[in-house]
Amino acid sequence: MRRWCRSGLTLLFGAGLGAAATRLWSDGSGQDGRDSGLLSRLPVIPVSAVQASTLPADSSGGSGAVMKYGFPSLVNVKTRESYVTSYDPRTRTANWVIERLNPAALTGQSDRKYCEFKEDDSVHVFHRATNADYKGSGFDRGHLAAAGNHKWSQKAMEDTFYLSNVAPQNPHLNQKTWNNLEKLCRSLTKRYLNVYVCTGPLYLPRREANGNLYVRYQVIGRNHVAVPTHFFKVLILEQADGRGVELRSYVLPNEPVDEQIPLETFLVPIETIERASGLLFVPNIMKRTSSLQAITHK
Repeated sequence: MRRWCRSGLTLLFGAGLGAAATRLWSDGSGQDGRDSGLLSRLPVIPVSAVQASTLPADSSGGSGAVMKYGFPSLVNVKTRESYVTSYDPRTRTANWVIERLNPAALTGQSDRKYCEFKEDDSVHVFHRATNADYKGSGFDRGHLAAAGNHKWSQKAMEDTFYLSNVAPQNPHLNQKTWNNLEKLCRSLTKRYLNVYVCTGPLYLPRREANGNLYVRYQVIGRNHVAVPTHFFKVLILEQADGRGVELRSYVLPNEPVDEQIPLETFLVPIETIERASGLLFVPNIMKRTSSLQAITHK
């Protein structure tokens, strides 16, 4: 089950990206934390204390609360009950989806047995996915904003079943390791004030026999829904004491992943995802703070 090592993920760790990641994580003292584990080198960004009156009144996972740290891009932005998304009409799936998790969002009587996958009629018929596209394709309809993140409202959960919030995902990945990553996101609400989760597809290059790099991906169905080569999750974790924001960013290949491989294996520097996706996260977060500092120890 080591195919993920060959699936293009290694292309993200070139010398240029490594240098950029070291620069982002440097605390100005020449200490970049390379003697620590990867988790201990995750950057923490201090933010000014935010008065409760300046925050959205919504204390659950409503989309109004998601806007606190801005958006990684401003193309085709759509708002749902439980998340905000940027839609890509070329791939028939999202560029990214942002949601906010906290204990209130994870509590409620909503039940996914009342939900059904459905076309997004806000998208032009030329540019939308249908259930027929997935039928017999061998891929699951993989949620970007997870249904289990929004038990606070039946409508919020139902909104996660729009096919614009779905991408073709390897069934083993969707039901095993990706599901475990979603569970991790929910478990972090026990330690952090709020957990902002941004999820999206990646289409990464592979080096082929002739030595050249190519971006190749499958499409499924009559509407040619793009099958991502990888998926990312960026977690913005607000510390309960209000003093800082921790970033965790993951990239997983869209193929079976051995469940014995720790999720920490798939942590990557945030700049890795920014460069690969064309999105920007750090500049938006920096608007909430006057400086960027890294830590080398928890």
